Amino acid sequence: MPPTCYLSRTEHFSAAHRLHSLYLSDEENRTVFGKCNNANGHGHNYVLETVVGGPIDPKTGMVASLDDLKHWINTAVMDVLDHRNLDADIAYFKNRPST
Repeated sequence: MPPTCYLSRTEHFSAAHRLHSLYLSDEENRTVFGKCNNANGHGHNYVLETVVGGPIDPKTGMVASLDDLKHWINTAVMDVLDHRNLDADIAYFKNRPST
């Protein structure tokens, strides 16, 4: 069995959101979420840490290509979430709180 190796990459991105539940009244939302229920939303800086692991490919000496890992991260996370309003721009959060 080939040795196992891990490849990690850290990325940073920013996004905005508003903590608000459609199942609560405006007053209940203000009580539960406080200043995070601001109608204009608020932003966060996020850190994404990705680790992939597996056997080392004897032909390449790698578990995965760093270029491939960057592409996967960009496609799945960065292009989707960076500098977005999670509630307005991301379909998953249209009807659920982006907590």
